[in-house]
Amino acid sequence: MNRRQFLAAATFATASALTSFSGHTTTAVQRPRLRLSTSSIHFKDLPIEQACEQIARLGFEGIDIWCAYDKCPHLDDVAARLGPEGLKEMLARNRLKLYAFSTYVGGYAKYAELLGQAGGGVAIQGSAAPCKPDELTAKMKSFLESLKPLADLAEQHSSWLAIENHGTALLDSPDSFKAFVDLNPHRRVGIALAPYHLQAIGAPVEEAIRIAGRQLLFFYAWQKADGMNQLPGHDATDFQPWLAALAEVNYRWFVNPFMHGQVEPATMARALAKSRDYLRQVAQPAWRV
Repeated sequence: MNRRQFLAAATFATASALTSFSGHTTTAVQRPRLRLSTSSIHFKDLPIEQACEQIARLGFEGIDIWCAYDKCPHLDDVAARLGPEGLKEMLARNRLKLYAFSTYVGGYAKYAELLGQAGGGVAIQGSAAPCKPDELTAKMKSFLESLKPLADLAEQHSSWLAIENHGTALLDSPDSFKAFVDLNPHRRVGIALAPYHLQAIGAPVEEAIRIAGRQLLFFYAWQKADGMNQLPGHDATDFQPWLAALAEVNYRWFVNPFMHGQVEPATMARALAKSRDYLRQVAQPAWRV
């Protein structure tokens, strides 16, 4: 072996060793790509067609279609009027991907077939009543066992079920996240993480993200604040550590800017545009944008 061949072989061996040690190389190409969605309830006063047009025009790639919570008509309208083929056609026309159905009113079972026939996605609903700390393991195990019929539906319809954390609920704290993850027997059941509710109890969002890990199916980019300040980039919360934690656990779904509240469409569109730009900015360097 001449000197040139020796150096080339040594360089290859070093690169291979580094790759084996880390499990991946550190090139920019292998960073996760930031994908943004948002929720149709932000435009609940518009027909679903116009809500999709607004969301697509803002540059979002995906959509979370809401049930009748706060009198949002979108999901029930899709079910009654458009059906799966009409939904697919509407989304294709707007170049939007179906990310999720929020099924807090009605529940996942009501919309499981529609979600599957439209191509599959994540369905989101809540957990159960809160419990005492010494009851957490037993209550979480019982709750997860009760989800078996919904987990079977998710398998049947090539979808996933995400349980959202909430205040005064079974799934509310990092300890409850750990119990959920450790006890969850279902391949297609995971967590929808709402930082707003974690901040409300003073719990660290990054820790909850890391606990959820690969079972994290939905992430609300949503901070504890009033009105428009719930949205990313509109108040004091720095979202960069949250996005870095998402990249660390190899989160593969959409990041979904979110707020509750009644805002007229033009104002909401401007606010979401600000959030979109902010998230793209603070996602770097952990994400490709």
